Amino acid sequence: MCGVSSVSGDVERSDKAKQSTNWGDLKPRLLSAVVLIPIVAAAIFIGHLAVALLIAGVLVVAYHEWSLMTNAGKLSRFSYFTMGMLAVSAIAYPIVGFWISLGLFLATGVLTAVLTDGVGRWPTSGMAAGFLGFAGLCVLALRGQDDVGILATVYLTVVIWMTDSGAFFAGRLFGGKKLAPVLSPSKTWSGAIGGLVLGTLGGTIVWGFGTGSPLFIGILISAAISMSAQGGDLAESALKRHFVIKDSGDIIPGHGGILDRIDSFTVGAVLLYFIGVAHFTSDRVAEGVLWW
Repeated sequence: MCGVSSVSGDVERSDKAKQSTNWGDLKPRLLSAVVLIPIVAAAIFIGHLAVALLIAGVLVVAYHEWSLMTNAGKLSRFSYFTMGMLAVSAIAYPIVGFWISLGLFLATGVLTAVLTDGVGRWPTSGMAAGFLGFAGLCVLALRGQDDVGILATVYLTVVIWMTDSGAFFAGRLFGGKKLAPVLSPSKTWSGAIGGLVLGTLGGTIVWGFGTGSPLFIGILISAAISMSAQGGDLAESALKRHFVIKDSGDIIPGHGGILDRIDSFTVGAVLLYFIGVAHFTSDRVAEGVLWW
């Protein structure tokens, strides 16, 4: 009896320890959210230049993490050039406009490919710089310089953050079958469904209260953003698995690096940008997203 009791107690303690470890990053995640949400909200409401400065800083840190991740923890000789160009390209948008900013981002990607990747190699660094820059440009175009851009950017942010939160809590609470164990051993179908449900719900609420557009369109767009965001998260997980690292960095407690935080946001922003452009024009992206 004592032996059985001892074994039972050991199993119980093991389960409790496992559960404790499983939720160990909840507190730093919440504290990070307390810090990050006001910063992002302030930039969105202050204006286009504030968003551009925030995007510039994010792109610099993101490319820094990418360089370390793909170059065995070392920065290449041209990494600082690329980081500087990404920052300048973002800040240029509210000053000189979309097309010059786009040209600078494209030039950054091409020059990074030539200087960092060289001739005859797959231009991974150039493609990363180009994609990060274009995703930043999509956010800047969505924010624009008028009030409708505030609503569109808030809408995107709510869908992404609610998707991440839904996936986190549903995955931890319900567990179950792995979503894509080859790409990411920790992601589950329950987390993916929870993220989709909560992300779609959050976006639909913002859509319903903030626009006069048909609700079913808001549901469809919110669901599309949520799914694309989870695809971006999964893609970054696959990259980290390829390079045998857990997180892209440690700048954000509970989340890891900036790349870990924006993987969903970048893909969601690009999708929303193309929806806005397809419906209206590149000069009226926010209206193209929200007004139907």
